[in-house]
Amino acid sequence: MYDAIVLAGGKTCRALREMSSETYEALIEIAGKPMIYYIVNALAGCRDIGRIFLLGPVEELSHCKFPVQPVIAAAGQSIMDTIANGMSLLDHTDKVLVVTADIPFLTAAAIEDFLGKCAGQEADFYYPIISREISSQSYPKARRTYVRLQEGTFTGGNVFLVNPRIVPQCLKKANHIIARRKNPLRLCGLLGWTFVFRFLCGNLSLDIIQRRASEILGIQGAVIYSRYAEIGMDVDKPGELTLARSKMAARI
Repeated sequence: MYDAIVLAGGKTCRALREMSSETYEALIEIAGKPMIYYIVNALAGCRDIGRIFLLGPVEELSHCKFPVQPVIAAAGQSIMDTIANGMSLLDHTDKVLVVTADIPFLTAAAIEDFLGKCAGQEADFYYPIISREISSQSYPKARRTYVRLQEGTFTGGNVFLVNPRIVPQCLKKANHIIARRKNPLRLCGLLGWTFVFRFLCGNLSLDIIQRRASEILGIQGAVIYSRYAEIGMDVDKPGELTLARSKMAARI
């Protein structure tokens, strides 16, 4: 069983401010509930999840109603600082599931599938990817950031399994990677110019990226293929928020 940390400290992006007055993206209303409710609901329905920690605006989150009672604590100045804050609340060094608060389509089945595949290999950091075919079939109107590799074209997920012991050593470098996550070319630049050239030629493989990223961070990473588009369907554009509101309202 894994504890889960939900990153809920992100401010509402400019693209969504005309659709919501909420300061924090996790609190944007979707079908009468804050976006983060749906993430907590998915985690609560997963048999592999124990405690749930919400890292974000403490007062605002404390006023929200959830299907289970989470532990609420303050976020840090950056995503990695927030993760470090969450890890400091744990009373163990077992692997922890880290989830962003902007994926309201997330389901318990998607989480269980991801964790089940992680259990099959030993690593410090597990990162899910979803093929373009699966993502496009599930959400044809959504705009995602894709990377073309030898194995196919993929987008990344917003759920990670992390060994708490590696967080302190990875803080600075991981912040650089996170800042470039929406720009594949800039991300490859961190790996070296050879990677940029191979990326532009579509000649990069997952194995090469995985090994190089592991070298840079000094950890063992593992890429996990997910068949659930929901795990990477973050809501950061008006069209995606409209879709989320429509789909969630239909479930009520």
